[in-house]
Amino acid sequence: MHDPHLTREALAELPADIATSPLFNGDLAPTPLARRTWTTYNFAALWIAMAHCIPTYMLAGGLITLGMSWWQALLTILLGNIIVLIPILLNAHPGTKYGIPFPVLARSSFGTVGANVPALLRAIVACGWFGIQCFIGGEAMRTFIVALWPTFADIGGNANFYGLSVPSAITFLFFWAINILIVLKGINAVRVFENWSAPLIMIMGLWLLVWLVNRAGGLGPMLDRPSAFKTNAEFWVVFVPSLTGMVGFWATLSLNIPDFTRFGRGQKQQMLGQTLGLPTTMVLFSAMAIIITSASETVLKGTDPSTLWDPVVVLGHITSATPPTGLDAPLLDSTMSRMSIAILSLLGVSIATISTNIAANVVSPANDFAHLAPRLISFKTGGLITGLLGLFIMPWKLLASADVYIFNWLIGYSALLGPIAGIMIVDYWILRKRVLDVPDLYRSKGRYAGVNWIALCALLLGVAPNVPGFLKSVHVIEGDASFFDAIYPYAWFTGVFVAGAFYWMCSPTRHDRMN
Repeated sequence: MHDPHLTREALAELPADIATSPLFNGDLAPTPLARRTWTTYNFAALWIAMAHCIPTYMLAGGLITLGMSWWQALLTILLGNIIVLIPILLNAHPGTKYGIPFPVLARSSFGTVGANVPALLRAIVACGWFGIQCFIGGEAMRTFIVALWPTFADIGGNANFYGLSVPSAITFLFFWAINILIVLKGINAVRVFENWSAPLIMIMGLWLLVWLVNRAGGLGPMLDRPSAFKTNAEFWVVFVPSLTGMVGFWATLSLNIPDFTRFGRGQKQQMLGQTLGLPTTMVLFSAMAIIITSASETVLKGTDPSTLWDPVVVLGHITSATPPTGLDAPLLDSTMSRMSIAILSLLGVSIATISTNIAANVVSPANDFAHLAPRLISFKTGGLITGLLGLFIMPWKLLASADVYIFNWLIGYSALLGPIAGIMIVDYWILRKRVLDVPDLYRSKGRYAGVNWIALCALLLGVAPNVPGFLKSVHVIEGDASFFDAIYPYAWFTGVFVAGAFYWMCSPTRHDRMN
């Protein structure tokens, strides 16, 4: 059901004919002025909570696995997040100024009907991420349950469910259900959850860092490990796709950030909060991950170093009653200590994963699916659709290796989302000069009605150069290296500039009708 109070408040600020428009509902309506309450802290807390997640923690590990030194990995992460912050802030502006969500903003460039294309592309990517986060949270839950109840690992024997063991399937579905329950509480529950989860996540991460460094008697060997690259050319081959992957990590939010900034008190609050929250948190959390993993190599002697980039594995060893390989005794002396740390660790990992999942992977697709049929699909219904699709993504396949995760998943979907960002930025900042007719965004016969074929052509042209490289990356086609293989690592950048340039050159200065 739609929120009737929000609908009434929104309609009070719009012309009377909008109430009967098939393009309107309370969830897609401009946020009423009285409900634009998010402060600088709310936006910073949002990014801190979203960035403090296991995929972020594992980013530096993936880069170091590919051959980078610790400082090269951190530099790549910093540059990627500074770059993606630019489209995030540019697309955030109309959300705050007009109080409109992403799919409604997309109507200004793609048309009221055409906007369903970028909305669906963004929603599909979000469903993939939703599945990934639920799988990670479920595996964390399984790890800590096994640490406290070892026989849980034997439930179901060799049976499997969609490629998962029975214990993994149980915890995956349970964690999925927790996410859905929060979705059913609505968007305000997201803001409240992010506000109190952000500081708790930071505290728990710092505790793990201090405990391991103290136990290891130092920072460990990783900070002295050099880069595997002997020349700049060797480094560049890995750096470019890795940088694109870092940009792609938050390319999703660079589109649907209006879903959040529509609740902001003003531009200053959202810009300052996001600038303080995103790049700093990503770098600091990645640095924390490097130090924890480095110290873990010393503490967990004999353990495969490549597995230590997963904090759940490290916490699992710490809380296990069975001594890790190479040690004569468990890391914690008493059963009570192991149980306490396991429970607290499970709580911390769960909060970190849920806070990221709800904010980054539910809010946008919920609005995007609602955009398909505003009178039939609400925010909550859209969230349920996202959750159901996330069940069938089989996200464990996407996390199979650093190569698959970065080259196929992160770069692959950035090739779809980059062109959309380029079109939206050119439309709002260059062609329309930050002026939108908000009521017409909800009218079937207004100036934005129908399909803007120029925008759809620009989207296709922006995606096209990256298709051959993607197909070769996922081994659908084979062949010798070509021009398209060379540009695929630049997928997001190529898409932004090709689509944006075509849209700018082919669009009239002002749009009175879309078709």
